[in-house]
Amino acid sequence: MRAGVITFPGSNCDRDAAVALAAAGAKVVPLWHADTELPKLDLIVLPGGFAHGDYLRCGAIAARAPVMSEVIRRAAAGVAVLGICNGFQVLAEAGLVPGAVISNAGLKFICRPVDLEVVSTDCAFTAGYGQGQTIRLPIAHHDGNYVCGEDDLRRLEDEDRVAFRYVDNPNGSLAAIAGVLGTGRNVLGLMPHPERAADPKLGGTDGAAMFRALVETLG
Repeated sequence: MRAGVITFPGSNCDRDAAVALAAAGAKVVPLWHADTELPKLDLIVLPGGFAHGDYLRCGAIAARAPVMSEVIRRAAAGVAVLGICNGFQVLAEAGLVPGAVISNAGLKFICRPVDLEVVSTDCAFTAGYGQGQTIRLPIAHHDGNYVCGEDDLRRLEDEDRVAFRYVDNPNGSLAAIAGVLGTGRNVLGLMPHPERAADPKLGGTDGAAMFRALVETLG
């Protein structure tokens, strides 16, 4: 399985994502925000960080980077796309997932492990978990509060596109949503960091199951 990890100016989890993917058996290809052509890939990862310093809005500038035109095209063609934390914000700004990610309800940066419920297992990203399973992943964000309109929320619920919910909603996200799927189920926006829970030395391995499942499912 070939996975591309995009680096934007200000990304700080690109290497973490690449290491987690490689440990799961993926061949990792580094990508740059200014790229206009991409090689054949089975997965594209938009990592966490502070792309372009989070100016204007988190992810707003990165969503208009040259590479994103190709990401949008590949996503429409069925290629899997995973946006983690800042990557989730970029996906929302690019319209690849519905809604927006705004400042936490408490207006403070939150950095700690949280428990998540696996809601939908009908996608490559969650194939390594059981429906209703509780997993533990770390969060690290000031703007992780997921919001969307009533119609979008109804569609997300009706179409089983809520991938993860917070057990104890730390940031005020609507319906405690921590991860949502795009319309084709091949795009996931996820606020918690699975790459930071992919090795025992990091204090947890619940995130490793996601990367193993992606390699097995997409390879």
